[in-house]
Formats: sequence, structure tokens, C-alpha cells
Amino acid sequence: MAMMNDDAIDVGTGDVFKDLGFADAQERRLRTELAMRLNDLIKERKLTQTAAAEIFGIAQSHVSELRNFKLRRFSSERLLHFITQLDKDVEIIIRPKARDHAAGSVSILVAT
Repeated sequence: MAMMNDDAIDVGTGDVFKDLGFADAQERRLRTELAMRLNDLIKERKLTQTAAAEIFGIAQSHVSELRNFKLRRFSSERLLHFITQLDKDVEIIIRPKARDHAAGSVSILVAT
């Protein structure tokens, strides 16, 4: 007789923060995406944590937190400011929500 496995698999929404029940899931996802792009820029410019800290005007230990996605001390606005300090323009476009979305959403596109 075959044993039945009672463990059900829950299909996620694609947003880990929402799936974990965070009330501020969209803000957490935005900060994580911004930090990913910021870390990519730091890597592309071959900046040390010390050099990045000097550019951003923060302690090196805070850059370490950023590199490890410990983002409590960083608002979206502050992360956007860091991106501009690495000689990048940030453009925000507000448009009608997509028909297939229940609510408006925030996304990040990187132009090359």
C-alpha cells in the first residue's frame, strides 16, 4: 500500500515578501530591487566598500549591510540617491495600471 504525503505545496505569488505576509511587501521588494541594481553598479565600477562609502557619505559598515541586503537603514529614496551618486539618472514614470493587475505596481527597468 502506497503512503500518501499530506504535505501540500503552496504556489507562491512571485513576491516572497507578500507570500511571507509582510504588510509593506511592495516597499521591501522595491528596496531589494534597488539594492540589487546598486550592488551591480558598485561591482561594474570595481569599487571597494570603502570607496563606495566615500561616494555615498556613509560608513563602510553600512555599505557592507547594503551588499548583504540588510536594508533596514535604507529607504527607497536613499537608495535612489546613491544610484545618482554613481552617475546614473533615475526616471520615474507614472502611468495607468496594467489591466491584468488588481492594483498598481512598481517596477524597475535598467536602460543600457
